[in-house]
Amino acid sequence: NSSCLMTSWLCLMSPVVQMVERETALLKKIDINVAESEKRSGKNTVNMQETYTVYLIEIRWVGGLPVGDSPWRRYSEFELLRTYLLVTYPFVVIPPLPEKRAEFVWHKLSADNLDPDFVERRRLGLENFLIRVASHSVLSKDKIFYQFLTEGWREAVLETGFQDKADSRLKSLSATLRVKNPDKSFTDLKQYSDELNSAISHLLRVRAKVADRMYGVYKVHGNYGRIFSEWSAIEKEMGDGLQSAGHHMDTHSASVDDILEEEEHYADQLKEYLFYTDALRSVCRKHELIQYELEMAVLDLASKKQQREELTTGAVRVFSLKGMSSKLFGQESPEQRESRLAALQQSIQASEDAVLDKNQECRQEFMRMSWEEVKRFKEQKDRELREALISYAIMQISMCKKVGDNMGTATCDPHHVTRTM
Repeated sequence: NSSCLMTSWLCLMSPVVQMVERETALLKKIDINVAESEKRSGKNTVNMQETYTVYLIEIRWVGGLPVGDSPWRRYSEFELLRTYLLVTYPFVVIPPLPEKRAEFVWHKLSADNLDPDFVERRRLGLENFLIRVASHSVLSKDKIFYQFLTEGWREAVLETGFQDKADSRLKSLSATLRVKNPDKSFTDLKQYSDELNSAISHLLRVRAKVADRMYGVYKVHGNYGRIFSEWSAIEKEMGDGLQSAGHHMDTHSASVDDILEEEEHYADQLKEYLFYTDALRSVCRKHELIQYELEMAVLDLASKKQQREELTTGAVRVFSLKGMSSKLFGQESPEQRESRLAALQQSIQASEDAVLDKNQECRQEFMRMSWEEVKRFKEQKDRELREALISYAIMQISMCKKVGDNMGTATCDPHHVTRTM
């Protein structure tokens, strides 16, 4: 039971954490920042030299005082934290991490994960991940998460044994393929996540192509600027006008860097929801696994009840080794039969309890909690993507007006050019 587990964790937490958790959310008491990044070198697990990036996490009370030490964390540690949260809270739509390597890149973007611009965008994404977790009503109360923010945590997270509890991919795939009665609501959710993933992926691919072409068109205007400047040097009457036109062309060419950098911010927001789709699928896979275990428990109970009926009546409905042995070596004694019946009845009772527990876990606890999560996620997605797309449209309108103003100025300024020609 997650509530009992949470209560036991609270008892183990430090007084500082307990003071935070008397409120509804951790984020109401502290500010979380991934303040900076730093490139480092060292040996990896196979004793080979590697270069990697670490990120400084700073936690402060809302009043401004620091909370404990400020630890440096690698991206792989963020991955470990998220895996722990996925295993511990399978009903939660766990916030995604920013991309490990750049996806949907265009000409100017580097695919190198040590590129300063990429590292900076990842830093912002990691900060957003921590804020998402800290603002969640359940995740924000996790002891391991708080230790990740403030102190040494690796030993503590490994001691939880979460890796042993993790459902293997093979087991999840087996459940997906073999479950006989999948819940329609989760089937629809999986289809929704696939369609959302496809739509956002397509949008990001189109945007990358548009950014490439737009970057090229703007940079070509830099050639106009160079030509007008060179031309102005050999003209007397038109010289000032040509110089002014060349300057405006150069300004127009350089403006694309800021424009596309701002666009990249909106692209990163879309990528976050692209990665959220995998979190939705994770909830669906866990439900399929629980459903499969319920179906197996029901089959096991039915098999045992059939054995009891055969043992009671002496009629064997299907071929079995027990039936063959009875024909070869004779019927068992009444005492043996009674003993077997008693053992079988105990086994049936245990199986009935297992079916009830699995049924409650699958159809009551998991479904109730996961659908609350899905509802919360969809409300968040609708609100944030609407705001992001509206802001993106406003930015595009502003950009077009600015370009029009610049080109208008470039046309009107060089009056000497017009008069002379």
